[in-house]
Amino acid sequence: MTTSHAARVRYHDIDSADGTRIRAWTNGGEGPTVLLSNGLGTNPHAWPSLLRPDCGLHVIGWNHRGVSGSERPKSRRVDLDSYVEDALAAMDDAGIESAVVPAWSAGVTVAFELANRHPDRVKGILAVAGVPGNTFGTMLEPLHIPGPVAKRLMTGLVLTGLVGGRGIGLVSRRIPWTNAVANMLRRTRLINPNADTEELRALMAEFCTTDPRWYAHLAMDVTKHSRVSLSRVSVPVTFVAGRWDVLTGAKQMHAAHERIPGSIYHELDGTHFLPIEFPDVMLEELRDLIKRAG
Repeated sequence: MTTSHAARVRYHDIDSADGTRIRAWTNGGEGPTVLLSNGLGTNPHAWPSLLRPDCGLHVIGWNHRGVSGSERPKSRRVDLDSYVEDALAAMDDAGIESAVVPAWSAGVTVAFELANRHPDRVKGILAVAGVPGNTFGTMLEPLHIPGPVAKRLMTGLVLTGLVGGRGIGLVSRRIPWTNAVANMLRRTRLINPNADTEELRALMAEFCTTDPRWYAHLAMDVTKHSRVSLSRVSVPVTFVAGRWDVLTGAKQMHAAHERIPGSIYHELDGTHFLPIEFPDVMLEELRDLIKRAG
């Protein structure tokens, strides 16, 4: 039976290193603490299994700059350095010295960069539908489009969002995210039909509050993220890829897995939105990683 998890998320504001006010959150749960490095511009509802009262984990996270209550910095600074600073601010605010980091999409790059710069703060990484850097270079892989071409195409799409985002926003903010509308999205197959209707509705309703032009600004910075070095990664890592993911190529995720001794790789029959398509699998993978991390 599906239940609403909105009450499980507790929000509060913190200050990042450069003074930007960031909206941090926790699931209010008890158990081992994990730091969620979420997908670009998304919200806690992308990971419904981590909001359940019985998940057995204390989850902390933060919303990206300019998204869902976090301040849009006057300098418009949204680079990888700032994301790492925001992650550390969330950990310091919660009094957490180190934690396992579940990460999704562009958040995977942040997780690996955090582990590279501050190895004492990261106990393990669950990398879901994401690669350590060069995210745009892995897109459209299931369509057999070469990486450099895919990166140019997707960068062009982001530029379109910067230019035409105002009109897109006028439409997206008016979408009535009812269960019926969420079901229509599931039927398009852009998201695996396994996704729960109510959980998908909660995710999309919050996601559409972000100005598309700001989201495009966030995405434009992601195009600049080069590959993150994996040579110094010594913590347990699990990669979970989606076979039909057009935003992060499974082959590239497998290649990253092969460069990290002892890492684990799983491939699911899903798309880019694995945390909401396979919430129970994500929770089990995270619990297993926590055991491996000791």
